[in-house]
Amino acid sequence: MRDRGSPVILVTGRMFRSALPYAIAAGIEEPLVCYQGAVVAEPGSGEFLRHEPIPLELAREAIEAVENEGFTLNCYVDDDLYVAEITPNARAYADFQHIPITPVGDLLGWLERPPTKLVAVDDPEALNRLRAVLVERFADRLFIAKSLPYFLELASPTVSKGSGLAFVAEHLGFAAEHTIAFGDGENDLELLAWAGYAVSVENGFEELRARADWLCPPAEDEGVAQTLEAFLDSGA
Repeated sequence: MRDRGSPVILVTGRMFRSALPYAIAAGIEEPLVCYQGAVVAEPGSGEFLRHEPIPLELAREAIEAVENEGFTLNCYVDDDLYVAEITPNARAYADFQHIPITPVGDLLGWLERPPTKLVAVDDPEALNRLRAVLVERFADRLFIAKSLPYFLELASPTVSKGSGLAFVAEHLGFAAEHTIAFGDGENDLELLAWAGYAVSVENGFEELRARADWLCPPAEDEGVAQTLEAFLDSGA
């Protein structure tokens, strides 16, 4: 696709430092959309072209609300991960992302700068109950979505994967109607809504599948690659 002259953009909920090795391995030079769209960064220089953190007082309110419900949080500041203490859930998340983790004690008292995002890691059903509480309290003041069933992500209300890709489109000069977007999760809804052609994997989030223009095979069967190869073979 890149040899054809088509930009290939990675759009992810992951931290920049976590997504970067995949971009390097794939030879991708275009800006990366990270943190659900809160960060757009150049893979070569590491420069943040866009950064939309959660406003500090709103972040503090969210931390207090989550902790009052009995959950702990991962807190991301300057592309580093901080927690109150290293719990099994926090350890599992850091190991999954291959990133270091820093315990700071009282997270609410420690936080002095706006965090890029906050993530609660727990049992999916427990997170569903937490999400209901947070949606009722914060409504449109926070972006609230699951990236995976056991990750509940909180970000600035101006943030989504769709807004992040829109920023890159303006930066590089391509249009939504000429864009194919792929997704599998709840946090991909805005991404697929922005793109001119939306593809969900067959085993993706139910609502995402319902809104997609096309369903492709799952990752195990290299569905994204199959779709792109078919597009290239079509000569479109």
